[in-house]
Amino acid sequence: MKNRRKLGGVCGGDVVVSWRMFFWFVNLFVFSFVLFSTMFVFKGKFRPVVRSTISFSTARAVLVESVSSSPAVSIREAVKLPEHTLVFLKYPQSRRLLTKDDLICVFSGGGESSKLRKEYPTAVDSDKFGGQIVRCPETPRGFAISLAVSRWTTDDHIPAGPTHRWDWLVYDAVIDYDNSTVVFVKGLNLRPGRAADVSRYECVYGWDFAKHNRLIRSDVISAAQEIVRCRTPLAVLDGPKAAHGPVKVSVRIKGGTGMLPSIAQPVRIIKPPRKKPFQMCVCTMTRNAATVLREWVMYHAGIGVQRWFIYDNNSDDDIIAEIKDLESRGYNISRHFWPWIKTQEAGFSNCAIRAKSDCDWIAFIDVDEFFYIPSGQSLTSVIRNYTTSDEIGEIRTPCHSFGPSGLKSRPQDGVTAGYTCRLILPERHKSILRPESMNATLINVVHHFHLKDGFTFADVDKDFMVINHYKYQVWDVFKEKFYRRVATYVADWQNDENVGSRDRAPGLGTRPVEPPDWPERFCEVNDTGLRDQVFEKYKNNKTQRLIWERTEDDKVSVKMGLTAHNRIARKIKTQFNKAL
Repeated sequence: MKNRRKLGGVCGGDVVVSWRMFFWFVNLFVFSFVLFSTMFVFKGKFRPVVRSTISFSTARAVLVESVSSSPAVSIREAVKLPEHTLVFLKYPQSRRLLTKDDLICVFSGGGESSKLRKEYPTAVDSDKFGGQIVRCPETPRGFAISLAVSRWTTDDHIPAGPTHRWDWLVYDAVIDYDNSTVVFVKGLNLRPGRAADVSRYECVYGWDFAKHNRLIRSDVISAAQEIVRCRTPLAVLDGPKAAHGPVKVSVRIKGGTGMLPSIAQPVRIIKPPRKKPFQMCVCTMTRNAATVLREWVMYHAGIGVQRWFIYDNNSDDDIIAEIKDLESRGYNISRHFWPWIKTQEAGFSNCAIRAKSDCDWIAFIDVDEFFYIPSGQSLTSVIRNYTTSDEIGEIRTPCHSFGPSGLKSRPQDGVTAGYTCRLILPERHKSILRPESMNATLINVVHHFHLKDGFTFADVDKDFMVINHYKYQVWDVFKEKFYRRVATYVADWQNDENVGSRDRAPGLGTRPVEPPDWPERFCEVNDTGLRDQVFEKYKNNKTQRLIWERTEDDKVSVKMGLTAHNRIARKIKTQFNKAL
């Protein structure tokens, strides 16, 4: 008699299952399990494929939206400069920033894919609104610029925004202590050193300049060189910024060519009045100064400078790593990206406003200029000696110009120790300024400012303090001056204009061709005063090195700074890739 088992049926009836049937069912299950397991182990390619019916760009957009739940990155606008194009990226608050390695500059002509060009950006900087400024190569004539993320196809790029000409643009704006707006403008072509007729201009504020009925107009307080000072409307100072985004400001020429395009969003870059933390500060505008910045900062720290503002004019060397290294050593130094070409006077005005809340005094000098005080006093002591009256708002210091001093290669121990031969007569002067004494126009010429009524300047005797200007260095360094001058009203050296000016090298001409007697030029008197002082004060007795001479540890430190910076960038990039 066969063994049977009764099971409760789904409808309450009995289901009879034989033991033989149960035995064969178990065998079949075990056999199937072994078969499929063997196929998986030896083949190793059991990978189900799900094919999507939507495009890559649509899928990417869906993924980004599902991960970040935020709007996409967009191009706010772009500015075409002579040798590169600046692209301003706007980010939603929750979005991670892209890195230089993520981005590709895309140039398109006439909408034809055959005219599509791709190049990598030279640099990416953060802006003051949480976005980024991407430095792309020069935009070819007839092409439009946009950006693509390197993981996308070039046909799926970030849509282009409006593109502006550099020579006709409101490019920056800040709100000063008195709540006026200081606007930086290219294209007004106002005469250097003179105030213009303010009745010709008016300031225009708005969130969208295309909506003419939503614009706010205000009076111009002053206009000079490339700077217009506006009376800021209360609606801008206290208005609902969050709902509309940052407000823009522009300048309109009355009865003329109309309103200039603008990328300028006015912000406060100064803090409320308080006790200033620094007695002595220095501001400079420079490009590719990584190799000389260390000596310049460390030397001036030794004579009393406490704070450094570095306005970086499109450097493509290791200046960022150098500044970070100096910061890590305790120097109070900050980099301010200033991409606008031939705007040194405007940049110094911007820096002077920034220094108001931090500095009792601020000097405006170049990175090849060094204060030399033969007595060994500090800069603050010199200032006290020349400011017994509260009417002194500026101290003017004469400059001595040094030549190559017989050298053919860059001195390893720095310019102060290497160059010891100069011209006899001093050239011009540079200034140390009390920020509160600046005239409202912010006019400045050759590093000195026009002062308010009631203030005057003091000239320092050259035997008491002088600036050693290492102007004519070895040829490999000096030829970089032919790249471009930073001053607005000074002709570039390759231009056939003002060839006999003192701003040029006498007898050199307009071409960067080394004269055979270059190492011996500009040498009329030997002057080892600063060199001797540097050896006495800044040399390490144990190592016999000057404090700014690099050891292997210093080189590793800077490299580690770059490595850490790149590691963070890669980490952000990896996280971003995962999000996509």
